[in-house]
Amino acid sequence: MKINFKSLTTQVVIAIVLGIVFGALFPKMGSELKVLSDIFVKMIKMVIAPIIFLTIVVGIAGMGDMKKVGRIGGKALLYFEIVSTISLAIGILFATIFKPGAGVNAHSANADISQFTKQAAEGSHSFMDFIMGIIPENFIGALANGQLLPVLFLAVLFGIALAGLGERSKSVIDLFEKLSETFFRIVNIIMYYSPIAAFGAISYTIGQFGIGSLLSLGKLFGLTVLAMAVFIVVILGGIAKFYRFNIFKFISYIKDEIFLVLGTSSSESALPKMVEKLETYGCSKSVVGLVVPTGYSFNLDGTSIYLSMAALFIAQAFGVDLSLGQELTLLGVLMLTSKGAAGVTGSGFVTLAATLAAFPSVPVEGIALLLGVDRFMSTARALTNLIGNGVATVVVSKMENEFDDKAATKSSLSKTA
Repeated sequence: MKINFKSLTTQVVIAIVLGIVFGALFPKMGSELKVLSDIFVKMIKMVIAPIIFLTIVVGIAGMGDMKKVGRIGGKALLYFEIVSTISLAIGILFATIFKPGAGVNAHSANADISQFTKQAAEGSHSFMDFIMGIIPENFIGALANGQLLPVLFLAVLFGIALAGLGERSKSVIDLFEKLSETFFRIVNIIMYYSPIAAFGAISYTIGQFGIGSLLSLGKLFGLTVLAMAVFIVVILGGIAKFYRFNIFKFISYIKDEIFLVLGTSSSESALPKMVEKLETYGCSKSVVGLVVPTGYSFNLDGTSIYLSMAALFIAQAFGVDLSLGQELTLLGVLMLTSKGAAGVTGSGFVTLAATLAAFPSVPVEGIALLLGVDRFMSTARALTNLIGNGVATVVVSKMENEFDDKAATKSSLSKTA
């Protein structure tokens, strides 16, 4: 079999392998290479806000029919809520059955967690604060800060306003389409740097935590990955089968984006390319433009599994025996705190601190137990988030009868050829 070294997937895989070797041989130097990954993630974040804004505006304005916008948005949000709740329940179920925190010496965790508890306190997670946080202070500020929910809110309003103008909005929509193409071209340029970013991220991880961390990350990490695998294969696989597409073929189709997330531990790094991939796969531009960005705030399946398992792990480690009622209360709290958590490395950790602060039965200082494996947890949840949002977009497209089966077949064949 001939290896195509010009392929981005091949380059990222090689970079990951080299990063593992470099981090193991030169741990001190490797632990200082995280900056290479940070540069890439920062460049991607630089274009995320305008891409989301333009994609949603063009998608909504292109529909014209506001009833259709409401219908697609309603179906997407209903799907997100159902699937996210299932993912939270799977995490609680796995943690309850296998008890990964049993026998852990919780009092040995003396790491500094102040940065996470401080961020959790600053980003208040009450329901009203969540609602108020969606509305930006001003138009430019929302785009400049790059916060997903305010950009989403602005884009929906802007798209509805353009759609209401009818033919008069055509020149603006054409301009936005050209701007969107320009930003995607910028992403393609940035992607040339992704193998270097993957090398730096993996070198840092191995240099910081040691090669042994790849072989034995503990019971919690293994069970979390297993829970996510069960969720992807059984839940998402079942949903995919019901809507007549194969989950494994779909995962194979987005393998470039999966390897990118594997290297950077951030699902946001693959967002721009996922938009292009899903349109090529057969999803309509309008559905992709509305569902994908929304899913990055409301459909974080991997983060949901991680949060529920981590919270119960800490409870078990501290000998806190939660009743069924308390577990259901925790599920309710998680349904709120998990919404709006960005797909950036470390955000799940901050959200966990916020969750425990709102659920005093479990000591928040227990998050120190997870510091050593959070980098690996971040990668696992980012991968699950990516796949979950991809499946959601295909499902909503099929619900709306706006899915091109011929394009999907052609895309799958071209990827397997």
